[in-house]
Amino acid sequence: MAKLLTGDGTIVCANCEIADTAWSRLRGLLGRSRLEAGEGLLLRPSGSIHMFFMRFPIDAVFCDRQLTVLKVVPNLRPWRTAGARGAHVTIELAAGAAAGVAPGDRLVLEVVPPAEQVGERVP
Repeated sequence: MAKLLTGDGTIVCANCEIADTAWSRLRGLLGRSRLEAGEGLLLRPSGSIHMFFMRFPIDAVFCDRQLTVLKVVPNLRPWRTAGARGAHVTIELAAGAAAGVAPGDRLVLEVVPPAEQVGERVP
């Protein structure tokens, strides 16, 4: 799990799942009925997405390799596609969650280690 922030520290996605394998990118958000506030999915590599068989709209943020925002597609509805030339990363957020994110913004991905890795006891 990771946290996605703007350059000034504003949280864009508090619980960002990373899909960086062929299987996790293929599965994406399929099978989910919604994204909760603060949840998202970062797909890499990915320069375009489709919303076939999806049940809910999302905000899609397309970034280059350095996580500089190239394009934001708000409220992308089911059965649509979107992409951006030069994009290497796509971030899928709950509809409305990308408000305030604009092309040219630089995002920061902070990986949150599992509790076991930071010495906390997990029941």
